Amino acid sequence: MREVPKELILKGTTTIGVVCKDGVILASDTRVTMGYFVAHKKGKKIYQVDEHLAMTIAGSVADAQKAVDILKANAQLYKLSYGRPIPINSAARVIANLLGSVRYAPLATQVLIGGIDTTGPHVYMLDPLGSVTEEKCVSTGSGSPIAYGVLEDKYKEDVEIKEFTPIVVKAVNAAMKRDAASGGSFDVVIIDENGFRELDDDEKRKFVEEP
Repeated sequence: MREVPKELILKGTTTIGVVCKDGVILASDTRVTMGYFVAHKKGKKIYQVDEHLAMTIAGSVADAQKAVDILKANAQLYKLSYGRPIPINSAARVIANLLGSVRYAPLATQVLIGGIDTTGPHVYMLDPLGSVTEEKCVSTGSGSPIAYGVLEDKYKEDVEIKEFTPIVVKAVNAAMKRDAASGGSFDVVIIDENGFRELDDDEKRKFVEEP
């Protein structure tokens, strides 16, 4: 795997992607920073690409949103051409090709692509140079060491979404408390056989208040 230049190491954000028995959980904080300045308290870092597919972003907002727009367009073109949703590994390859094609002037973004298709649930992590790894339980950003401390203690491959969602909430909440670049609030998205669903404020509050 190629070495990522030091200036592209992402210093803000906490994003999480988890593969469960019955689908995928994606989560992120909502703080947008410029160095030590909090530019926005409720920035969007999880984007729906299709009913079965979403991606998280970290890094430069402009670069990340470009990647989101390109994946959305390709997902719709695939559906029009083949009459079925784009597979998750193909979606990851689209962004890998994009990032790899500009590797000499890299897009300063790291993304997680997750969803469910005919082969089951999948999460892929991509670095700014386009390297792709399929993951079962992954976190990116400056808050990731804290999030991993919660996630890896509880994760098992046959876990169900309803069982592991509270753990994901606790992980992102812990990162927000200990990492200066993560905070504001948080978003959690579930993708299963019923499609894309974002937890509402009452659901998130319930999980945070659970012992």
